[in-house]
Amino acid sequence: MIRKRVLVSGRVQGVFFRDTCRRAAETRGVAGWVRNLPDGRVEAVFEGDDEAVDALVAWAGRGPESAHVTGVEVRDGPPEGLTGFSIR
Repeated sequence: MIRKRVLVSGRVQGVFFRDTCRRAAETRGVAGWVRNLPDGRVEAVFEGDDEAVDALVAWAGRGPESAHVTGVEVRDGPPEGLTGFSIR
């Protein structure tokens, strides 16, 4: 199990990024959360098996169809044992 914190920049708010991210995470069995930040970025935490988390990080680099991602910052961290995936 791994944990990644992702900060996504660009036109990522108001484009259903969080809800689409939640659905993508649930489909892959990844736990964590996603939220909008006051500076216009989206922050997410993903926990799960390596392949599923890496796939979700790759998805965050594209986002939903109406998003325009200009940058992704990824930080590794120790898993906390999260369950489920929520929008904060």
